[in-house]
Amino acid sequence: MVTRAGLTHERPPYHIDSVREGNRDVPVTEEIVLSLPFGSLLRFRKDSEAPQAKVLVVAPMLWSSRLGHTMLSQMGIAIIACLSYNILLGQGGMLSFGHAVYTGLGSFIAIHAMNMATKGSVHIPLVFIPLVGGLAGAFFAILLGFVTTKKSGTTFAMITLGIGELVASMALMFPEFFGGEGGITTDRVYGKAFFGISFGPAIQVYYLIAAYCFVCTAAMFAFTGTPLGRILNAVRDNPERVEFIGYNTQRVRYFAFIIAGFFAGIGGGLATINFEIITGADSLSVIRSGGYLLFTFLGGATFFFGPIIGAVLLVLASVLLSELSKAWLLYLGLVFLFMVMYAPGGIASLIMMNLRLAKYGKLRQLWSSYLALGGTALVGVMGAACMIEMTYHLQLNAALGPELTFLGATLNAAGFTSWFGAIFVMVTGFGLFELCRRQFLRQWSTIQEEIEHEIKRGEAL
Repeated sequence: MVTRAGLTHERPPYHIDSVREGNRDVPVTEEIVLSLPFGSLLRFRKDSEAPQAKVLVVAPMLWSSRLGHTMLSQMGIAIIACLSYNILLGQGGMLSFGHAVYTGLGSFIAIHAMNMATKGSVHIPLVFIPLVGGLAGAFFAILLGFVTTKKSGTTFAMITLGIGELVASMALMFPEFFGGEGGITTDRVYGKAFFGISFGPAIQVYYLIAAYCFVCTAAMFAFTGTPLGRILNAVRDNPERVEFIGYNTQRVRYFAFIIAGFFAGIGGGLATINFEIITGADSLSVIRSGGYLLFTFLGGATFFFGPIIGAVLLVLASVLLSELSKAWLLYLGLVFLFMVMYAPGGIASLIMMNLRLAKYGKLRQLWSSYLALGGTALVGVMGAACMIEMTYHLQLNAALGPELTFLGATLNAAGFTSWFGAIFVMVTGFGLFELCRRQFLRQWSTIQEEIEHEIKRGEAL
């Protein structure tokens, strides 16, 4: 991981020495604002007395690490996929276990379109390939969604699970289309350059993904304010009342399903451009659908920006956490468990609750409690992580000996001292966490009562 995270290439100089301001040339100096493991965040400052906004150059353009560019590109793709999934889950109350079907099929149609364009059979510029994936996702959503949206609730979830497994199994049954276990490869550098952009460098691909991410995010946010988006929320909350006022709930779910499939297909098309290879085992699997569900929930399905947070966490977990530990899936499961227990609204709900406290000037009263909760939880997690890592070491790396290095400390997986220390740290940390949590809940209740009194006093004036 250390070798992957380090700088692998040097950034060529930009040669921006001066800019034209009015009728004279103004010198420009390059300043390092923030130094990061993957690169440096820069800004270009004009040596001028005139007041100017301090505009930072977009960070990905300055990152010389290919890993950094790849992670940012994956975040953009994941944001589109998670937001499209949230149209079903957060806005429509439709728990789907097969959303990867539409991202995956969109990817396969997009990669076939790219290969046809490479051969000259069709003429599709690379910038329109994501739209091809989007149309493919919408097409399959029209076909499969008509049956899927006939039911709601648990029945809907089971139907999506069955369709997801069916399509995933078809990937091995039709190797001519899906490429079998090896998948299908392509080359994104084909045809003439688009305004001088070949999309060969990773930074150019990132900006293409960023442009689509911005447009799709704006479009999906606008959808929440449309009559269809509003009635979709009503179908989620009270379908019987929606039927009573004359709307067909199945038709509302069906239209929302198609829209979600369209944006999911766009995400699949962008993934094709970014990776240049698509495999059915990865793109169409239930595991991929479960990932969308898991991280959309962790981010907060009830808020629009929640899936964006979840998408960022998805990439960080799959790219970085998976390199740090072989037990990363277990850690994700434990995080999901604790979020369900203590914060079912996701990270977005925690942010919104604290913004409410900040609005009424009560947030400062909880800083000490937050530090106590964070510190004790960290201690407990460290103890539990040591136990998990030693268990995985005994099961997978026993041939390398009993000793392992974790977070700079040397642990003996076969020794009593390491196990006793890990258990002691875990029990102590979580015990103190529980005490701090109870004190926090009492303090939280008191602050909420004070806020309610302020609201009532303001209404009375």
